[in-house]
Amino acid sequence: MHPLDNPIWHALTGPHAAFAEGKGRACRYRSDVAPFAALPDAPGPDDWESLAALLGTDGLAVIARPPVELPAGWENVFQLDAAQMIVDTRVEPPDEEFDALGEDDVPDVLDLVERTRPGPFLPRTIELGGYIGRRDENGRLIAMAGERMRLPGYTEVSAVCTDPAARGRGLASAVVRQVASTIQRRGEVAMLHAATNNTDALRVYEHLGFVTRTTLPFCAVRPRREDA
Repeated sequence: MHPLDNPIWHALTGPHAAFAEGKGRACRYRSDVAPFAALPDAPGPDDWESLAALLGTDGLAVIARPPVELPAGWENVFQLDAAQMIVDTRVEPPDEEFDALGEDDVPDVLDLVERTRPGPFLPRTIELGGYIGRRDENGRLIAMAGERMRLPGYTEVSAVCTDPAARGRGLASAVVRQVASTIQRRGEVAMLHAATNNTDALRVYEHLGFVTRTTLPFCAVRPRREDA
């Protein structure tokens, strides 16, 4: 498998190992960083057992990889199909500047996430790095983006969101350009994931030069509950 076909695994066993929890060959991000878990490219029964032990009785994990048959005793709670997009051409940074976001900004970041629902963002997600934002004249955070999964040679642009009242000003495009250009300056390839039915976002990313590499299902799985 190409590393991008199993990005969470290659992030957690690579550049993001410091954020990983593992048992056997199963691993996941720490529960306050991201809800993602992963198995090796060709998981066996022992790997699924390790993941079940890692999650615990009430555990739920989001895995992102080509479709895999769940073993007996597991269930798929929901699935979201995402376009996995990469950009090979140079992304020019925007003219305007954005503020770096850190731990002190987490309450405002979580408030913006609640208003815009860009995807999972937890209290320590900000530690993955590279988050930037724009505030309005009242100091309210109205736009942001940053870096999430990082695997050898690739970094994901994520948490792209703009307050509904601030849309139509090109802020989403600008924050993506800033984050993607920063990734490229490190010699890495910028990539991202967007729901296949989010046509507005897909148009923005395509305009910036991103092309769809594949469709990757994000599945929330868990060991089947005995009372289910």
